[in-house]
Amino acid sequence: MNRRRRDRLGLLLGALGVLSAGCGPKQGGGAAGAAPAGGMPVMQVIAVPAQRQSVEETLSLVGSVTANEQVEIKAESDGFVEKVGFDEGQPVPKGQLLVTLDETRLQAALEEAEAALKLSLQTYERSKELLGAKLISEQEFDQATSRRSADEAAVSGRRRALKEARVYAPFEGVVGARMISPGQLVSRATTLTWLVDLDPVKVEFNVPERFLSQVQPGQEIGVSVAAWPGKVFRGRVFFVAPFVDPVTRTVLVKAEIPNGERFLTPGMFANLNLTLQVRTNAVVIPEAGLSQVLDGNRGIVMVVGADDTVVAKPVMVGTRLPGKLEVLSGLDGNERVIVEGHQKIGPGMKVQLGKPDPTSPYAPKHD
Repeated sequence: MNRRRRDRLGLLLGALGVLSAGCGPKQGGGAAGAAPAGGMPVMQVIAVPAQRQSVEETLSLVGSVTANEQVEIKAESDGFVEKVGFDEGQPVPKGQLLVTLDETRLQAALEEAEAALKLSLQTYERSKELLGAKLISEQEFDQATSRRSADEAAVSGRRRALKEARVYAPFEGVVGARMISPGQLVSRATTLTWLVDLDPVKVEFNVPERFLSQVQPGQEIGVSVAAWPGKVFRGRVFFVAPFVDPVTRTVLVKAEIPNGERFLTPGMFANLNLTLQVRTNAVVIPEAGLSQVLDGNRGIVMVVGADDTVVAKPVMVGTRLPGKLEVLSGLDGNERVIVEGHQKIGPGMKVQLGKPDPTSPYAPKHD
């Protein structure tokens, strides 16, 4: 072996010695969080328990507020306005006298008709006696009878006309603007005022046909309007149309809302949430607990097992709540769901549980 070959062999043996020394066991204690011999490192994560609570499945829609009852008040006959018996915007009971037309001409016509009826009744009675005595023919008696009937009808008509000169409230409500003044000549087509029943009010809206099987009378509804921001008015569905509009492919639905304080006014634009279904014992987790989103409503949730080992569970997500998610399947409600530390862990890894930041939305609340 020449000198050059001996030098090359010596360098190779020296390098192997250095490598062997670097791979040997270290002296002294290991670093914090180091894995046990032959194992993976133990990572710290934040986990919170899944909860069970009531979850409402709602449908957001828009609609319009309408009155419970609303009519345009008109007179049944022509005439001059004699008296206005209401103030604009005034609540009135059913049957209150609202407007009186001039009754002078109508009263005179009634008295004339009553006088004619009185005479025809006397004629009828005499004709009846004469017919019994065979002093008049059947034809003459029939004429007297016919005259009596005509005069009775005339009196009834005059009384009806006199009654129509007075306009009454057909139901309890609030009167609108006054459209007439005393002394004004009005006809049957003239609008006198409006009468509106404001308690309760109704909300009309259209529901897409694909939700028809989930809509039925009795369902709860929450309504908000621009005039009262932050306030939600509660009511219930009382009507679902028996057919689908072939143009819009929607179904007309009506709900009734108590309105004792008169916050809601007919014609308002309403934003509403229709409660389609209520699940009283649903599994709910923090939104941060969904570590991976798959197609559709499927996802992956990492949970901590009894031996502090990470387990990946596929779940089906339902209704989304503020900061939370409903889990329809995949969890039974007893799991510890990891909400922080997903990027450092994987299934089968050992973890150490830490305490969540007190300001985090899933931190325990203390009274």
